[in-house]
Amino acid sequence: MKKTAIITGSSRGIGFAIARQLGLDGNRIVMVATGAQEKNQTALDELEALNVECMYVQANIGSHEDRLKIVRETVEKFERIDILVNNAGVAPLVRADLLDMTEESFDRVISVNTKGTMFLTQAVAKQMISQEPVDGRRGIIVNVSSCSAAVSSVSRGEYCISKAGVSMLTTLYADRLAAEGILVHEVRPGVIATDMTSTVTEKYDQLIQDGAFPIARWGKPEDVANVVSAFCSDKFQYTTGNYIDVDGGFHISRL
Repeated sequence: MKKTAIITGSSRGIGFAIARQLGLDGNRIVMVATGAQEKNQTALDELEALNVECMYVQANIGSHEDRLKIVRETVEKFERIDILVNNAGVAPLVRADLLDMTEESFDRVISVNTKGTMFLTQAVAKQMISQEPVDGRRGIIVNVSSCSAAVSSVSRGEYCISKAGVSMLTTLYADRLAAEGILVHEVRPGVIATDMTSTVTEKYDQLIQDGAFPIARWGKPEDVANVVSAFCSDKFQYTTGNYIDVDGGFHISRL
């Protein structure tokens, strides 16, 4: 029996790499992105060329109605939800010092990254609980947070706070849903080559050159996708509420 995986923010970057890998793993894919399907048809075509069964939902996880739409349209098409990957997120429109951060920027980032993840997970979890278990589980949820959940960046404090919130959501939902047969995991990417990091390439190139990363290279979206794939496999039957850093060892404290 094929499982159904929802991946938010999956038209490009890390999200698309996750969608592609989970599709190759044999799952049916629900690609969620804010743009119209025509805008992201190339990504869908690539999945279909790999014989991945997939569908597209245009939605913004910051919207209550759109979160319900994701669940409703997935169940209408595939009858159940087995995997949720909370990947969608936004960065501040302007990198501003902590003392200059605006309330509008804070509200925007928190609304999508933390509130959107919180309440989409809530809606999907309720659907998962209503389902019969498959392979002993009713579902798997993977949150894509960031090394910024634990590492200070005073020029984008709202992003750090939002991702720290996602990490606590991992803990809370893992605690609440374990008895329901739903496991919750977290992946913390470091410096990954995506659109989000393209504006600060020189900064990270220099950090890599200076030895800030034990594995001295940029991370690739596939590096994150492979960890998500492992979490969604049958290899983590007695694990929940944990995270894996995908950051080239950046998290290691060194003298």
